[in-house]
Amino acid sequence: MSNPLLSLVAVGLLSIGCQYLAYRVRLPAILPLLIVGIVVGPVFGILDADALFGDLLFPVVSLSVAIILFEGSLTLKFKDIAGHGNMVRNLCTVGVLITGLISAAAAHYCLDLTWQLSCLFGAIVTVTGPTVIVPMLRTVRPHTNLANILRWEGIIIDPIGALLAVLVFEFIVASQETAITQTFIAFGKTIGIGSFLGLASGYFLGMCVRKDWIPHYLLNTAVLTIILGVFAASNYVAHESGLLAVTITGMVMANMKDVDVEDILEFKETLSVLLISGLFILLATRLNLDSVVAVGWGTLVVLAIIMFIARPISVLVSSIGTGLKLNEIALLSWIAPRGIVAAAVSALFSLKLEEIGYEGAGIIVPIVFMVIIATVVVQSITARSVATLLKVRAPAPTGYLFFGGSKFNRMLATEMLNQKLDVVVTDTNWDAIREARMMDIPVYFGNPMSDHAARHLELSTIGTVLIMSPYKQLNPPIAYHFENTLGKDKVWALTNNEQSTRPSHQVSNQYAKKLMLFDEGVTYGYLASAVAKGSTIKTTPLSEEFDYEQYIHKYGDRATPLIAIDSDGKSFTFINGNSIEPKAGWRLISLVEPEPEPASESSSE
Repeated sequence: MSNPLLSLVAVGLLSIGCQYLAYRVRLPAILPLLIVGIVVGPVFGILDADALFGDLLFPVVSLSVAIILFEGSLTLKFKDIAGHGNMVRNLCTVGVLITGLISAAAAHYCLDLTWQLSCLFGAIVTVTGPTVIVPMLRTVRPHTNLANILRWEGIIIDPIGALLAVLVFEFIVASQETAITQTFIAFGKTIGIGSFLGLASGYFLGMCVRKDWIPHYLLNTAVLTIILGVFAASNYVAHESGLLAVTITGMVMANMKDVDVEDILEFKETLSVLLISGLFILLATRLNLDSVVAVGWGTLVVLAIIMFIARPISVLVSSIGTGLKLNEIALLSWIAPRGIVAAAVSALFSLKLEEIGYEGAGIIVPIVFMVIIATVVVQSITARSVATLLKVRAPAPTGYLFFGGSKFNRMLATEMLNQKLDVVVTDTNWDAIREARMMDIPVYFGNPMSDHAARHLELSTIGTVLIMSPYKQLNPPIAYHFENTLGKDKVWALTNNEQSTRPSHQVSNQYAKKLMLFDEGVTYGYLASAVAKGSTIKTTPLSEEFDYEQYIHKYGDRATPLIAIDSDGKSFTFINGNSIEPKAGWRLISLVEPEPEPASESSSE
């Protein structure tokens, strides 16, 4: 494609299409991005990143990777390493070293790479990442402890593995000096300058956030601009120290007290999605398929060693003293798909090494991309069956996620918890979340469809989402988000009784079908009013002597059935129009209005 404008537009359209496809089929987005890039690049020759960007390709890739590494390092809080169990800590320390060393040895002996390139390859393939792990966990549904281990390993190992790869790369660049003394001097200078500028800029930006030195509307733009400035300045002072500087900057900000990086992180994640989408299609167009074929069977041998030797040994050693069972260790050994950081870092380092004339550097990218594609495809297809075979799949999720922390929601959540049902209450209102916490209700503070929620909101036990909030603009997108995650008929919302009369509150037909929670006329306002007038949440057991008909006869219109629990503990949500027929042995959770006071008798004279 010779027209640069058409080429850029095509990259944008293809990247959005890949992201949407990944969203629909619940696969890591990196897989369709790389495959499409290979198809439009080396296979059909439609796009050529070198011809499109020319001399700007290297700076564009460098700045993009700097942003991706900074965004990843913002998620690395040191307390998370210790706060999520010994297994996560071991996988992100000892496990990284084991995986890196075994992978490096495999690359050296099977692909005949130099030890320097082999160590760089080993460091790059240590990272997994949440963007590839989370979609897989939704499908596999392992036991909660295993899901948490894999999820937090992906979050924490991203910046650690990237930092290790940066250090190895900088040593390779420094080793281009002829004398060993000069090598260590250059390496020390790179580490020193990168660390100093990273620490200084991280502290400065942290203080800007803590002290509100930058207006909020400028904060994200200012941080991005400063980060790029730090990257460029560090590279100017010490060759190739910029990636280390921005990685350390993010780590410092993430671990400073009273520094809230969530707004910055959300902005950077949005930007990273844009960069990643276009970047990986462009990088994949540069793949030389002939070089992959030329390596031959060695690539397959390296893949097998990484998947069947390096990962199992890493997990086995890391599990010492953790009490994990053999079948749990086996599942952890099987699930380790490589992700975005591996692809981005390998492409950048390959470009830089080729620029300084390092022989054989071009083979790194195709091998890393092969590892990414193979691990994502093979493990996505097989992980669910492996988990079933090992008997470590969690039962079908039966818990509830409430969006909205009103008094009614807190009362209902408390009663459901008393009846042994899992409930999590989420809200963007801190006062409501604080009240729920005081009642010992599991909570999440924030937008439940945000990227932060994807990392911190535990959904492995959640099977139903009930939207019971007053936020009429936020309710529909949250419904669509969780419908895609959990499936149809898993998300219900309170009616607002306004969609047909007030144009400003009209909703789509798709969302209107979800506005059937509990019963006709049960709105947020109705529930708030009922609670204010003294209505209570009550659980009533049914029996042969007191069946559902007698329950209706006793309470009449004073009771609004909410949740039914059968004799096996399975719960059902009352939906307007759905016929639930509770039987003996069931329990009904209902909103019960107080009995009307008897009319006072007036004496007649």
